[in-house]
Amino acid sequence: MARAGSIGRDGFIARHGLWSDGQTARAAEVLVEARASGLEMVRLSCADQHGLLRGKTLMISELEGAFASGCAMTTSLLLKDTSHRTVFPIWTSGAGVDAPELTGAPDFLMVPDPDTFRVLPWSSGTGWLLCDMYYPDGRPVPFSSRAICRGASERLAEAGYDFLSGIEIEFHLFKLEDRKLRPEQSGMPGDPPDVSPLAHGFQYLAEFRMDEVEPVVDLICRDVMAMGLPLRSVEIEFGPSQVEFTFAPLPGIESADLMVLFRSAAKQICRRHGYHATFMCRPAFENFFSSGWHLHQSLLDRATGANAFTPTVPDALLSEAGEAYVAGLLEHASASCVFTTPTINGYKRFRPQSLAPDRALWARDNRGAMIRAIGGPGDAGTRIENRVGESAANPHLYLASQMIAGLDGISRALVPPPPADTPYATEAPRLPRSLMDAMTAFRGSALYRGVLGDGFVDYLLAIKEGEVSRYLTEVTDWEQREYFEIF
Repeated sequence: MARAGSIGRDGFIARHGLWSDGQTARAAEVLVEARASGLEMVRLSCADQHGLLRGKTLMISELEGAFASGCAMTTSLLLKDTSHRTVFPIWTSGAGVDAPELTGAPDFLMVPDPDTFRVLPWSSGTGWLLCDMYYPDGRPVPFSSRAICRGASERLAEAGYDFLSGIEIEFHLFKLEDRKLRPEQSGMPGDPPDVSPLAHGFQYLAEFRMDEVEPVVDLICRDVMAMGLPLRSVEIEFGPSQVEFTFAPLPGIESADLMVLFRSAAKQICRRHGYHATFMCRPAFENFFSSGWHLHQSLLDRATGANAFTPTVPDALLSEAGEAYVAGLLEHASASCVFTTPTINGYKRFRPQSLAPDRALWARDNRGAMIRAIGGPGDAGTRIENRVGESAANPHLYLASQMIAGLDGISRALVPPPPADTPYATEAPRLPRSLMDAMTAFRGSALYRGVLGDGFVDYLLAIKEGEVSRYLTEVTDWEQREYFEIF
């Protein structure tokens, strides 16, 4: 039984051995830092199935209790699509996913990870912690994307490798004109805001355009750096009001943890100052360009610490392990798109001659290919860049898909096709044309069913099917233009 006033289950973390010795020591340090900083509250957050942060805000007096007992949250949060609609019958046995633990929307426990503690610069007196999800009996929630990412990293470690990844993320910045907050605009989802761009586009990397958006970018940069996120660069992208932020490479799941915080932080910071940041792939505005998430990745040999992708053969792009990893990514590209490109909108980006891929192939330092190989013999920074992802992807599932598919390539010693010099003209399997096509590939993937289990695969498909079903029942502007007059 929980102690009086407990927000979780009394002694839950120690009772189930959920923290390492290092986390226990760090929790004690966080309590001291929080009091010394004069924090008044702390946000406990967990990343849901879409990679969006959900959580509760506690008064700082409750933090010590949360470090002992966790914090209760409703399991129905795991059963919602992007409109916040619950897509499973939670009042039936097993809640539609053969999980008795979810019947009737009972609690799960958020367990803070002390290593993720941050002070939020834009929210006075507020700290933040990323959490893991557990059932009340101490078992990890199998639908947790962070747990899935951690499991993929551990599988790589068992094979002798550590994952290293760096983020390049594109998104759009706008001035808010109308937030659309009238009652009739508060649907599921609510009406999107009216916005205006901050600058014209089509002057890629132009200093003049950078100066135009700098006041907004500066707001984000200052707070991101104050939180200790390893920001490397900010660039003007090709389209109007489009920017790219890049971050230093991080081991394991840390790039995914960074991404869920950065994406949420950018939106919060902008909103407070009358701006709107969107990571939607292709906004429905004339002359606007799609945003992608380019994921740089390599493997480190756990025995030597050396880059396992650096080749020793002259003129080789990658080592044998690196090529096998690439072959795995290419073989499973269509099924992986459910993770790398999980929205209906994201497939509007896969166009030829567009700096985005449209087929599963690789190349030497070519931005038209799905996989761009960078480096070579003697280059300790040799890596690959997967350009298939969209900015709205769930960070933990995106990274997990790369580790799972790449490790499959290594385990089976797969050999990739020859690298392409002309990625939009070379014959190669096409990427899915729609989310529905990606779902079909994912449904039939023996790899993902074998690694993640039928339960998770079918669960994720059901959530995406709910999203697709709502989309297919909407009458679009295209249909109105196409049919309303002629028929």
